[in-house]
Order: sequence, then C-alpha cells, then structure tokens
Amino acid sequence: MDKRYLFTPGPTPLPPQVQEALSRPIIHHRTTQYRALFKRVLEGLKQVFQTTQPVLVLTSSGTGAMEAAVANLLSPGDQALVVLGGKFAERWEELCRAYGVTVATVEVAYGDAVDLPRVRAALKAQPGTKAVFATLCETSTGVVHDIQGLAAIVNGTPAVLVVDAISGLGADECQTEAWGVDIVVSGSQKALMLPPGLAFLSLSEKARHLIEQSKSPRYYFDLRRSLKALEDDDTPFTSSVSLVVALDEALKLILERGVAGVIQRCQTMSQATRQACQAMKLELFAKRPSNGLTAIVSPPSVDCKKLIKLLQDRHQVTVAGGQGSMAGKLFRIAHMGYIAPSDLLVALGALELSLAELGYPVTLGQGLGAAQTVFGSVKPASTGAAPAPAHSVRA
Repeated sequence: MDKRYLFTPGPTPLPPQVQEALSRPIIHHRTTQYRALFKRVLEGLKQVFQTTQPVLVLTSSGTGAMEAAVANLLSPGDQALVVLGGKFAERWEELCRAYGVTVATVEVAYGDAVDLPRVRAALKAQPGTKAVFATLCETSTGVVHDIQGLAAIVNGTPAVLVVDAISGLGADECQTEAWGVDIVVSGSQKALMLPPGLAFLSLSEKARHLIEQSKSPRYYFDLRRSLKALEDDDTPFTSSVSLVVALDEALKLILERGVAGVIQRCQTMSQATRQACQAMKLELFAKRPSNGLTAIVSPPSVDCKKLIKLLQDRHQVTVAGGQGSMAGKLFRIAHMGYIAPSDLLVALGALELSLAELGYPVTLGQGLGAAQTVFGSVKPASTGAAPAPAHSVRA
C-alpha cells in the first residue's frame, strides 16, 4: 500500500497518540472522570491561546465559532468593521449580514496584508463600531496579518477585536491577552492536530460584557450557556467526547515542546519551503507569508489542476488549490501541526518531479537542496529543552 502524505492547510495529519486516543472506548460526558479531563483541556487551551481568560469549546467546525462570535456580540442594526482580503475574511462579512449587522469593510487585495492606517481611518469614520473582525492567517492566500498592530488601534476604541485564528493558532504568533484581542476563534483540524469537529473561542471581559447586551437570536451557540456550564467544567450540550479526549493528547504534545517552540518549528519549515520555491523559480503569492502554509503561484506554462492531480495520483502527496478567484492559479502547501521537516522534503521532491513532467524547466534537487540548507542551519535542541521533532514525541 502506498503511503500518503497530507499537506493541506486543514485537515492536517494526526499524531499516533491522537489516533490512539480516538480509538479508546467512549466515556460518558456527565461524569467526574470526563469533567476532570475537560478541566485539564481547558487549562491547556489557555496556554495555547496565551490567555488567562475563559476559552470555550464548541462541537462544530471553526465556522460555528465564527457564527457564535457574531451572534453573541452584536444585535441587528449594530455597526461592525470587517478587514477583508480572502475567502475566509469574507465569511465574517457574510455572517454579519446574516444577523442584520451593518457592515463597513477595509478592502485588502488578495496576497496583501492589511494597511493599519486604513483601519484607523475607518474606525474614525464609524465611531459607533461595536466590533472589528479580522483574520490572523488568511488560509486562502497564505497571508498573516499584523494582529498586534490591529489590536493597538482597536483597543483605543469602544469596539472589540475578533480574530479568526482557525489556521493561524499554533503556527503564527498570537498573544491573545498581551495584545488585547477580545475573541480569538480557532478550530481543531489545523495546527492542533485533530480531526475536524471542535471549535474554540477565547473571551475577554470586554467581550463577555457585550455578550450580555446582544439581542440576536441564539440557542445552541448561546455563549451565555457555555459560560455558565464552564463554572462546573462542563458544556451545555453533548460534548464531542472522543475529540476532547484526543485534544488532551494533542495538547500534551504541544505543551511539551512549548508554544514558542511549536511556532518556531513552523517558521523554520515555512522558510525551507519558500527557499525551495525560490530555487525552483516559483513565485510566492503572499506579501506577508504565514508560518502555517505557503501559497505558490502556478507558472503560466503549467496547468495548476494537472499539477495538483499529478502530485496526488503519482506521488501520493496532497496539496490544496486556490480558492475563489485564485482557483486554478495557486497551490498551497501546509507545514503546521504534525507535518515534519522530513515530510516536507518528500513534498518538495515530488513537486520538482511533477513540475519537470509537466514541462517546467526545473533542475531536480535544486529546491530540495535549498530546503535542506535551511534545515541544516537549525541547531538541535539541547537535552531537557524542547523535545525531538513531532514524529518522535511521546506524551
């Protein structure tokens, strides 16, 4: 059987410890046994989110947590500002309009990062803005935005800052509390190394105050219920027990290495990927690239869809294509979570072979060599510091 390699920016590969946890006999979610585990998970999530404030766990995809943020913060007719720039940022606008929120936008060209002075000007023009919605890593373009700078602007206003970090958390720096981000949303299937099905929200005191004022209809995603249940280390509705048990194992791996170490590891792999692409004379799409994935412009002489199919069918390497207006123009390689440097070398080697087969003038080994140079320059962690690469980490 051929070994398959997954390099999509969600879902991402699962560590053996997580796979083992998913296979365990299920336990009941209204027991002291489960609540003790859930409490440990909640504390671990606070460390990953870098906050002392509550982090809620929802049984949904990340979009469910995005919707929960909109429904719980705002009422119909409220004013919101959305920073655009990709398919997932556009989802914030769509959710706001679905709940009757008046939306102003700061337009960002695909591939570019947000221009902070334009956000400041937009907030000055709309002094009644209650919430600003932004994205840490725009997965569709591979761009990471300056959330720290954005928070510094929003914190000087009555508005709350809500950030989609579904693919960014655990790959790009996100100091939730230190930066003053009111809500950070994330999902299980990215850098947290789980299957899809769990979503998370951190809530500042400022955000919790706004939640109490919202008049939007809500039931399953009523965060007041979740906050109340959190007092007993519980959830208001049936929890996704097996995913939470697996999350416990994933968090052990992350915290054993340390959040800073995990982010540094992603940064090294991102640098290796980009150096390899530049050695292959491939154009990088993002002006401010994320640590979690690399968006690469398909050469004009290469059919992007054929390239992606060839990688998957011939080399068992699955990457993601472009989205929206970038469909057929981009391909995206993830390097977050359980993806290791050795895996990445497989992907880059397969990319060279596939490009050559499609007639693109690439020198085999040139991209691989550039990536290996990056990996070779990284000093191994000393004993007792960060553990070995994720493939050998034991919980």
